[in-house]
Amino acid sequence: MICISVIVPVYNRPEELKELLDSLTIQHFKEKTEVIVVEDGSSITSHDAVEQFKKQLKLKYITQDNAGPAAARNRGAREAEGDYLFFFDSDCTLPSDFFEQVGRHVRNEPMDCFGTRDQAHRFFSPIQKAISYSMTSFFTTGGIRGGSKSKMDSFYPRSYSMGVRREVFDAVGGFSAMRYGEDIDFCLKVKEAGYKLSLVDDTFVYHKRRSTFRSFYKQAFCSGTARIDLALRHKGALKLVHVLPSAAVVGLAILLGLSVGVSAWFLLPAVAYALLIIVDSWRKFRSFGVSLLSLWASAIQIVGYGSGFLYNARERLIMRRRDTVAFQRTLYK
Repeated sequence: MICISVIVPVYNRPEELKELLDSLTIQHFKEKTEVIVVEDGSSITSHDAVEQFKKQLKLKYITQDNAGPAAARNRGAREAEGDYLFFFDSDCTLPSDFFEQVGRHVRNEPMDCFGTRDQAHRFFSPIQKAISYSMTSFFTTGGIRGGSKSKMDSFYPRSYSMGVRREVFDAVGGFSAMRYGEDIDFCLKVKEAGYKLSLVDDTFVYHKRRSTFRSFYKQAFCSGTARIDLALRHKGALKLVHVLPSAAVVGLAILLGLSVGVSAWFLLPAVAYALLIIVDSWRKFRSFGVSLLSLWASAIQIVGYGSGFLYNARERLIMRRRDTVAFQRTLYK
């Protein structure tokens, strides 16, 4: 029998955690399962939410000072007994057959590290649906998050829904101390150690993500900065798809300048892209309101990520220049 440990870091999200725990109680999967909730220094704790499910789930509730989601996941893993570790974000919920589908794959072909798709639930708010679109569409992220069969980069499991063999987790030393991009960093370590990354494409999780565009912009910006750090940590980690948002930011600025100084026709590519997003989102959600919000969310995602990428690239160049100057000064002393 497979023993599974579900690990959930949580920070100030007790109501969303309750939804996740509730979805765990209706799983058809009958294997031995434990759930570990790691409270990461929250000011609004999830203690009461956890207490509600202790009779239905084998639960461990751990508290720690705020150290970030990576440290919380590592703490949960140290307390885990499972042969497989499953990591979920607290803003996710699972369909009732999630573990049944994943368990079938694990039993038929043991996997090293794997993830699933994510999608918006029909009861999500329009903003959450729009943000979900911007993070999963081929026209915004190149399909690299697993939602598209046509992808511009390999699939890497994300921490919102990730499973890993305990042996593999221990072999690569768990998650690093990176605040953003730590799940990609983990996957790259797994790949570099010779293990396999897989996509379980016949199931998914419902992923709420951010509830405001302001918080979404901050997340996208920080993800862009993390991509530079990942490129410095792992050779070959930087691909064309990761550079495209920053190129789009620069290109849009040029087009805006030309439209003002030369002709408004220079904005035609941007208008065509906007229409593409609106039509594609409407095809998915059948809502004109969500389509318009998807356009805005896509713009925020691309500009936020691209700006973060350019910002950190600039900072790294400045730091390298300073280090070079300091080294040259030591040579002439």
